[in-house]
Amino acid sequence: MRMLVQASIDTERSNAVVAAGKMPESVEQMLNILKPEAAYFYPLHGRRGFTMVVDVADEAALIPLVEPLWTEMGADVEVVPCLTAQELQTGLARLTAQS
Repeated sequence: MRMLVQASIDTERSNAVVAAGKMPESVEQMLNILKPEAAYFYPLHGRRGFTMVVDVADEAALIPLVEPLWTEMGADVEVVPCLTAQELQTGLARLTAQS
């Protein structure tokens, strides 16, 4: 299942990671864990933020994916299911077929 993961990272915690020179390593580790289809990094609500599109096997797979964002980065995390245009069209066709 494709999910949109958006996180706003705690500034104090991430400043400590930057000051220690570990931000590149932390980002690489996060990318290796989440294995996103797409990843975008930007300021979010005055904090460091990102949005990633990830594919998860099932809902339970979300826990090990996002838990480090809470415990290690103090992030505010939102996870939302998302579809491609083709998946939307398939769903709409199924809806029409049920009517």
